[in-house]
Amino acid sequence: MRRVLAAVMMVMLPVVTAFAQDMPDPSQIHGRALPAPELANGMVTVRVVREAIGNDIAGQDVQLTVGGSTRTATTDAEGRAEFSNLPGGAEAVARATVDGEPLESQPLAVPSTGGLRVILVAGMAEAAKRRVAEEARAAAAPPIRGTVVIGGNSRVHVEFNDDQLRVFYLLEIVNNARARVDIGGPLIIELPRAAQGASLLPDSAQTASVNGDIVTVLGPFASGTTNVQIGYSLDFDNPEFTLSQVFPATLQQVLVVVQRNGAAGASSPQVPQMAERQGENGARFLVGEGATLAAGTPLTLTLTNLPTRTKAPRYVALGLAAIVVGVGFWLAMSGGRRRDVVRTLTTQRDQLMKELEQLAVKHRAGTISAERYASRKQRLMSELEIIYSELDDLQVGPQGGGEGIAA
Repeated sequence: MRRVLAAVMMVMLPVVTAFAQDMPDPSQIHGRALPAPELANGMVTVRVVREAIGNDIAGQDVQLTVGGSTRTATTDAEGRAEFSNLPGGAEAVARATVDGEPLESQPLAVPSTGGLRVILVAGMAEAAKRRVAEEARAAAAPPIRGTVVIGGNSRVHVEFNDDQLRVFYLLEIVNNARARVDIGGPLIIELPRAAQGASLLPDSAQTASVNGDIVTVLGPFASGTTNVQIGYSLDFDNPEFTLSQVFPATLQQVLVVVQRNGAAGASSPQVPQMAERQGENGARFLVGEGATLAAGTPLTLTLTNLPTRTKAPRYVALGLAAIVVGVGFWLAMSGGRRRDVVRTLTTQRDQLMKELEQLAVKHRAGTISAERYASRKQRLMSELEIIYSELDDLQVGPQGGGEGIAA
């Protein structure tokens, strides 16, 4: 299950990135060139900020080295320096020195059409030191009474596997206070009673644990975000299935991602509209977002046109078990025609062995979950044990006159 969770994360994140509302991490955008087709051909703008986007530095000299020559420009009130009429295809590097701190961009290629935007961020190291010091002070201080919320970047993801649903809750438990918060006890999430194999993604907080269908997150909660990522499976045998989940804290924004399997659809009273998106690997998803959901209010998701399979094999297996038991009873009462019965039981044994081999092939190919594989294997082995028991009883030696005994 954990490998599946990690794979799902890799597929999901590009799909839902557009829904993230938080300011980007400065360390991830510092010195990187962003295509800007709205700019004039051969133009590069360099924005200089202090620690975070929005803290613009005006009057700052910026150097841009292109093809061995260096140009200098000064940032305006919005912290931007402009360089125009640069040769298309040339390699350039932007540099600035803020309060003695040298800043440098990654090498960038000037496009022939449109331009580029570059951001240089000063003071990131000092900001990181302050955050560490603040976190240490907050951890040493006694917690205060307060509340937490489930952040807007949290999401519910659903995908299909054989005749099971795989459901994932990727939650950010947010404490907006500057100090640790005591909510009066642990945060407890009760999963649907039919949930199977519930587990945590390795990136979940160490204060989180799963016991059956109960997820417990111990407090107090540190300032900022506590990640809790849960995965579990659900059986379904009808083309329509409704999932309902109650969260113990306010969900700041509902965000749902459902794998598009064939004609499968999804709807929710909390999500006005679901739009189709495509992941990097070509997989299709239905993605929808809704408004704030109060604590204790069920999030309901109805899935339609699910890829169900026929129930005939299950009924055949149950019927087979009943027949085997009946045959044993009949033999005990009559004691006749054993050769034909042995032949019938042998055929049924071979069919079950074939099913067992096919199940093993699916397991090795990864097309069936470990929980489903174990359940089906146990059922097949139980039926085989019944048949082998009957065959042993039929072949122990002559009874009565010994007529019709199989060799």
